[in-house]
Amino acid sequence: MIETPPLVDQYCHGVLRTELGLGTFEAQLIHSAGPPAAGTTFFDTQTGFAVRRWCPPLLGLEPHAAPARYLARRRELGPAESARRLLRGSDVAAYLVDTGPIGDLTSPKELALAADAEAFETVRLELLAEQAADTSGTVAAFLANLAEAVHHAAAGAAAFACATPFACAAGPGRADGTGLDLDPDPPGPGEVRGAAGRWLAGRPRGGAVRDPVLLRHLLWSAVASGLPLQLHTGTGDPAALTGFVRATEGLGTRLVLLGGYPYHRHAARLAEAFPHVYADAGAGLGRTGARASAVLAELLELAPFGKLLFSSGGGRLPELHAVGALVFREALARVLGGWVAEGSWSWRDADRVAAMVAAGNARRVYRLDRP
Repeated sequence: MIETPPLVDQYCHGVLRTELGLGTFEAQLIHSAGPPAAGTTFFDTQTGFAVRRWCPPLLGLEPHAAPARYLARRRELGPAESARRLLRGSDVAAYLVDTGPIGDLTSPKELALAADAEAFETVRLELLAEQAADTSGTVAAFLANLAEAVHHAAAGAAAFACATPFACAAGPGRADGTGLDLDPDPPGPGEVRGAAGRWLAGRPRGGAVRDPVLLRHLLWSAVASGLPLQLHTGTGDPAALTGFVRATEGLGTRLVLLGGYPYHRHAARLAEAFPHVYADAGAGLGRTGARASAVLAELLELAPFGKLLFSSGGGRLPELHAVGALVFREALARVLGGWVAEGSWSWRDADRVAAMVAAGNARRVYRLDRP
């Protein structure tokens, strides 16, 4: 049996504090722009089946309990107690919590208390810019306030994150919110002032950052801080991401590539090619459920084992945190145990690599054990 230490979940969000009905709950199971097709349910997905396999026993039910029965038990326990049982049952020792998403979500401290674990904050760059814009009357004030916000955040955060994915199409920078296809080099001061002026002039209060020049400025501000930078890699042509990776080589900032499934193999190749690049090895596993071991094996085929970091990618539903952790453990045991059984690996090496991917790599990259 593969032995792993308590996990470090290097990318997740808080969980909802409120009780959820059947329709509201299943809407959180997958990323969808609308409801399921008439007469169907999002429980009929790999994620839904994984929730029904792993979560009912943590709430005192049999595996594969029907959705209605599971949610009735959840209501009986209440959202706080359900979250506590689900989080503690997943054996996670530390969470890196992206605090960018909007909603009635638990803070890192609240998540840590519910899970009986440590929690560290990952600061969303776009949110810093939006908050600075809401409190600034001029371009000069905005840029000064933004610089101060980045500096202040860097003093207490474990990492920065950019949620705007790198775009799928080649060409000039895109401002439509579908992706980020950018010049990899940092913008000049005049370019930044011009972009800030245009954005502030046309932005409704609370409006999101979409300007590619400002996004480049945010990325390079994070690089200058020296903290690890988590990047959502998007889909399709990876040229923009590769350009940014090359431009940041040798600067001392570690890049962690998130959310690339089903393009996870490119992230693994970048982790192999560049010393400062690491790849997420978990967030896609909950989505693939029963096929998670195949996805994990593909990552382990390409990336050095010291470059892969576990995450659940969970948010809003504590079930997604639990499923991410439990599916990861099973997939890791299945893949590495299979290689041991066929004589390709020793048990000692399998346990060592499992410990690296489960927790050790994240503790090193994010310096979680520093005094």
